[in-house]
Amino acid sequence: MTIADITQSVVAFVRAHEAWGNLVVLLLAFGESLAFVSLLLPATVILLGIGFLIGESGMSLWPFWAAAALGAFLGDWLSYWIGLKLEHRVAHYWPLSRYPNLLPRGHRFFERWGALGVFFGRFLGPLRASVPLVAGICQMPALAFQLVNAASAVIWAFGVLAPGALGLNWLQSLF
Repeated sequence: MTIADITQSVVAFVRAHEAWGNLVVLLLAFGESLAFVSLLLPATVILLGIGFLIGESGMSLWPFWAAAALGAFLGDWLSYWIGLKLEHRVAHYWPLSRYPNLLPRGHRFFERWGALGVFFGRFLGPLRASVPLVAGICQMPALAFQLVNAASAVIWAFGVLAPGALGLNWLQSLF
């Protein structure tokens, strides 16, 4: 099964079962932000597809945005907590053990940028899930982490859903 097949299947499910859409979006954003799962789940592509579905169907963007933001927040929070508890031992667990450069890259990024690294790391593919893990390993203060986590989750969720949800309507208004 290809990424395109998975994306089409999930978008078709949300189209057919709109009531489950918010939960699906929450789980996808959670998985995309969780240290281990994000390496295996093509959630960003699926969320972009759901954004286009929102725009096409006329569903309200805001509940999906809230679900995506909550899922992203919780995924990063859990990654941070895992980093706090397991510290450097986390590198020995699958699937991180298959990507030995991921944690050192996240660590360099975090050491250089600190809280801003946590914020901007959410928008940078593989760093999305490794930076919160590293923030936990480095014992970043929890309040500072959660404030940056919440702000970046809200912006990321809008950025991944809005192009399809709002951009499609804008394009249709031009033609």
